[in-house]
Amino acid sequence: MYLKITTILILLTFSFASLAQVGGNSVYDFINLPNSARVSSLGGNNISLNDHDLNLPFYNPSLLTDSMHHQVVMNFSNYFAGINYGYASFAHKYNDYGVFAAGIQYVNYGSFRETDETGQELGNFKSSEYNFNLMWAKPVLDSMFTVGANLKTVYSEMYQFYSSALLLDAGLTYHLQKWQMNAALVIKNAGFQLKPYHDSNREPMPFDIQMGLTKKLKHAPIRFSFTFHNLLKPDLTYELQTADTSSKKSKFLVVSDKVLRHVIIGVELLPVKNFFLNIGYNHQRRMELQIETRPYLSGISWGFGFKISKFRFSYGRARYHLAGATNNFSVGMNIDDFYKRVALN
Repeated sequence: MYLKITTILILLTFSFASLAQVGGNSVYDFINLPNSARVSSLGGNNISLNDHDLNLPFYNPSLLTDSMHHQVVMNFSNYFAGINYGYASFAHKYNDYGVFAAGIQYVNYGSFRETDETGQELGNFKSSEYNFNLMWAKPVLDSMFTVGANLKTVYSEMYQFYSSALLLDAGLTYHLQKWQMNAALVIKNAGFQLKPYHDSNREPMPFDIQMGLTKKLKHAPIRFSFTFHNLLKPDLTYELQTADTSSKKSKFLVVSDKVLRHVIIGVELLPVKNFFLNIGYNHQRRMELQIETRPYLSGISWGFGFKISKFRFSYGRARYHLAGATNNFSVGMNIDDFYKRVALN
């Protein structure tokens, strides 16, 4: 029985490997946008930061813990060209069954003018996409490990075209409390379309396998995070290399560039309780979006967070291109804190 299950899992893994894609080659890429201001400031993705923040399980469901019981989080992001997106979630612990969380992610592409081939206006239309998710996590093996899953129901509306899909994330986090370190493995967006945009054409999903490591220094209030993404696709470069351009780069620079495109680096400074400062670096974003003559701060992100009374606020700013950056805002609270105040009164 166990041999059969293992064989099936191996076959599924290799079949999903054929779906490994980078941006632009799969549908529903909006689900990979950094909803959390904190994660946005750490480079756009983080699957190993375990800090009692309900925004973090969206990236790795095994980060969902008992401490998030009755937490509520809300996020808003000001993207480019009038595009806005956000995320909201609520968590609840059910005795020995584990911790559950429900959330909704949306992206609003705004309003568009509809015209015919002669340029005559016919009206306006809107486009948007939604991701309804249900997460679960539970500690195992004396809480050394936490396993988790995130079931996503995706709905997309593009003009007169509609599509939906069912996706699943599976995560595993290893907690090394003695070393103040967490290691994580996540399989993301495994699934299929329920309804394609065109009945005769089913598009690939944004499937990915990621690994992460977060370590806090023992004698300093600094925490480092390393997130490794698109592990099924060794070469994430897409530009055409001519003989002239390739000869200008040494083999070491070419190889190191390809390796670093898989790595997102985040650093947190924790000077006092309930306050943090973040900075992140996304090499793939920098190499794809920088202007070669003026790279400026492309790929760099930063932010901060603090707690006032019963509310947690955080802000993240990510520089994608010389022409602009995104702004992310997050607010969180625990509704039990309000009940405790009422009971005391």
